[in-house]
Amino acid sequence: MRTTTRRTHGVRRALTGALLAGLTLLTSAGAAVADDPSASASPADDGAGPTEAGTTFRTATALKQDQTGTAQASTGDYLYWVFPADAGQRPTVEATVKLPENAARRSTSTWQIDVYDGLRRRQACMYGHQTRKAAADAATVELSCVLRPVRAWSEPWANDPLPGSYYVRLTVVDLPADELGLPVGAEVKATVKEQGGAHDVDGALSEPLVPGVSVAGAKDGDADGSAAPRVPSAGEPEDGWASGWWTDRWLWTVGGGVLAALAAVFGYSLTRGRGRPAGVPQGV
Repeated sequence: MRTTTRRTHGVRRALTGALLAGLTLLTSAGAAVADDPSASASPADDGAGPTEAGTTFRTATALKQDQTGTAQASTGDYLYWVFPADAGQRPTVEATVKLPENAARRSTSTWQIDVYDGLRRRQACMYGHQTRKAAADAATVELSCVLRPVRAWSEPWANDPLPGSYYVRLTVVDLPADELGLPVGAEVKATVKEQGGAHDVDGALSEPLVPGVSVAGAKDGDADGSAAPRVPSAGEPEDGWASGWWTDRWLWTVGGGVLAALAAVFGYSLTRGRGRPAGVPQGV
């Protein structure tokens, strides 16, 4: 009986040790996330957004995530904004166009928003109302585009969304020429939703797709080797890019390892048996 009791205590100690080791790994992983400011990109505080829009890719007005930009323009103008999106995020762009007074319009109009990545590749919308018609008596028209989740890495030939700047272009695509130039108001908002580790891939870009990021990185240091403070460029998060080694798949990996260890110890305790029966002499 003493042998059985000692083995039972040994199994309990092994189970307790494995559980404590798993808890330690999970705690250290969570602490790494908490200590790493780039591990989770917090949405920008709601505040007064920009009140103008660019007219080309180069002059696109920068928007923060969850920030609303407004602009006054003329019908037929191309309006551009740029916002950042990181790996694991699914961007959504919403736009509202305030149309001219009914007395100034006699025809229907068709409006459209397009989203381009940092390489100026047009990104397809998963769903939403990317193109919409507005009746002659409509006061506003609302558009939306939900992009695919941003991947940390992709093949060069693929058109997958990658971390970096995303450009929004808003314009009218169908309107009689005699109604071009009428004043309109535009309102654009870009939001992101974290998708978690389900869309994680092995690999990461050396630099996010932000125009001029490699040139800016080369100029960060002075000629004498001293580093100058880096100023975020347009279309870049103020707290840096979150793409890196950490994903929530680490939690699933560590948790699976702990469960496997517990199952192995428990199975060993079942298959080993109760030991030598009481009263049986040694050597038998």
